Amino acid sequence: MTAEETKKMALDYHAGVQPGKITINSSKPCETADDLSLAYTPGVAQPCLEIKNTPENVWRYTSRGNLIAVVSDGTAVLGLGNIGPEAGLPVMEGKAVLFKHFADIDAVPLCLGKVFNDENRTDAAKLIQAVEHLEPTFAGINLEDIAAPACFEVERTLKQRMNIPVFHDDQHGTAIISLAAIINGLKFINKKIEDCRFVVNGAGAAGLACSRFYLSAGAKLENMILCDRKGVLHTGRTNLSEAQKMFARDTPLRTLEEAIKGADIFLGFSAPDCVSADMVKSMNRDAIVFAMANPTPEIFPDVAIAAGAALAGTGRSDFPNQINNVLGFPGVFRGALDVRAKDINEEMKLAASMALAELAVAEIPEDVKNVLKKAYPEDAEKGLFDTPAGIRPDMLIPKPFDPRVVPHVARKVAEAAVRTGVAQIIIDDFDAYEAEVTARLKKH
Repeated sequence: MTAEETKKMALDYHAGVQPGKITINSSKPCETADDLSLAYTPGVAQPCLEIKNTPENVWRYTSRGNLIAVVSDGTAVLGLGNIGPEAGLPVMEGKAVLFKHFADIDAVPLCLGKVFNDENRTDAAKLIQAVEHLEPTFAGINLEDIAAPACFEVERTLKQRMNIPVFHDDQHGTAIISLAAIINGLKFINKKIEDCRFVVNGAGAAGLACSRFYLSAGAKLENMILCDRKGVLHTGRTNLSEAQKMFARDTPLRTLEEAIKGADIFLGFSAPDCVSADMVKSMNRDAIVFAMANPTPEIFPDVAIAAGAALAGTGRSDFPNQINNVLGFPGVFRGALDVRAKDINEEMKLAASMALAELAVAEIPEDVKNVLKKAYPEDAEKGLFDTPAGIRPDMLIPKPFDPRVVPHVARKVAEAAVRTGVAQIIIDDFDAYEAEVTARLKKH
């Protein structure tokens, strides 16, 4: 298919008979005069008064408990950059589609304007003020495509001010999925995370958040080198943001090519074709290469494997080990909403990574195989889903259409929320809860 044909298909898909990708549907009947009197005046006054007298009743009488705001200002849209809130709206609608399809969560795309500084970049204070006012309506906030470094301040401040989960998926979604792949990858090559040298190319929102998350999982700061467009983050540089300074190393290394020598794990959140086969050859034995620039990765996985890497992955769906955020945010929010969590904390994110790592090595039941074979016919033809339980080098993490993903991630996230005291609803039987989510999604 040519680029022009793809463009036409995409535009036709988004235009169609009805523009866009989402609608709002009523969950209650409104067919008769009696229905109308209950849905609106005079009947609607009754739940209003119940909520006024007992604010907690908002969770009982409104849809708030299953409602997420997908918030962006369009300053860092994946692969497109600072294109503005209107142009970012199709992406946020797409995110709402994924929330509903994979986790039965209702999501409203909110692309905010007039939250910029004189350079047309995010004014963190303006965006924070706009979003914090949304709390009475939503059960959680999914921040999306907000440029660094403002995105760090926005999320940090909103988490402090709001009593509902605030989650910047560009940071933490990628971190959760990539860590799951690293967990299984390290088992396959028989290395420990605390012994591995990491090189991360790209020191924006995703690269910095992922690096911090790997530290939470046991990686050592002294074993980690980050690079941006100007090279290694080192202590002699005067142009580093506050978030980057944490990773500045006292080192003579200046370029990615120098830094990658002897590395065990390379992670790319940067630019296409910036890693060569020779650079991979210079890495440590049994190296892991996750090149996640989209649509063209830092190095294609087949080239990395041919150059000696033991394992490789990208952000693309046409290669093995796709680091796809849809494996994370639906289940993370499903679990957080179901226990009415006040926050999505580090323990909940680590639990999500472990859940994905567990599923990827588990035996695949026959009913799940049938779903996967239909969704991924080429992989099925190669026999990927017929391999025994254990580490699968071409499937270090589950596939997005694996129906076990959201229920298992939600279960582990909810467990962590209860364990760490941020849950407002306590679940006693998590086996039953996981089964309930599975049944809910089958009906949906």
